[in-house]
Amino acid sequence: MISGANVSDPVFILVRPQLAENVGTAARAMMNCCIGEMRLVDPDEDHLCDRALAASSGAEEILQNAKVFQTLKEAVEDLQKVYATTGRSRDMIKPVLTGQGMAKEIEADRRTGIKCGVLFGPERTGLENDDLVYADAIVNIPLNPKHCSLNLAQAVLLAGYEIFRLSDTTADKYLSMPNTEPANKAETEHLFDHLEQELENAGYFKSPEKRPRMMRNLRNIFMRAELTSQDVRTLHGVIADLARR
Repeated sequence: MISGANVSDPVFILVRPQLAENVGTAARAMMNCCIGEMRLVDPDEDHLCDRALAASSGAEEILQNAKVFQTLKEAVEDLQKVYATTGRSRDMIKPVLTGQGMAKEIEADRRTGIKCGVLFGPERTGLENDDLVYADAIVNIPLNPKHCSLNLAQAVLLAGYEIFRLSDTTADKYLSMPNTEPANKAETEHLFDHLEQELENAGYFKSPEKRPRMMRNLRNIFMRAELTSQDVRTLHGVIADLARR
């Protein structure tokens, strides 16, 4: 089991995959998303061959632990809920979920210990209707309707990422600050005082009545920049050097 995975995580099942390289890249996509259990149904090629291992790019652990089954029926016997990914409409009555909808259901089931599986079809044809009879729901990821075909690893990555991101706590935005920190108000006030004094010395404020508004505008420019302590020290040096010249 890979780091970050647990026994209630979903199983990804590749049904009749054709190329070893595609199985390898699918394993790589699974590792990206902390999904550790791969099952293979009647694969055309050995998932442990050199081409598959090389394509996995560091995700050999998933390939080495993958289980191989002769039939899809055997592969899903221990699962309590199964989702089938497909880009085509099917002539059968089943719930159809987006990738996000699938992920939300799997996350809810994971909390109660329900074991889920996600099916991915062979590269050339995708899942057959006879495969879909084992699925509780169909997953259709919305894409360009004129070209919604995905290769196997792309489909695995998209489905895996939808599941992964529900538990990911990365902020939507953050400021990378190696070896520094956000400037505090004392630092920024000292910078503004320094700037204002040197502007005064240079004769920048031609109209005294406009001075407060001009300084407010300058302050707002710098405040939008999310200055760090290092930024403030750099700007002090710039202002001092300009004043000397």
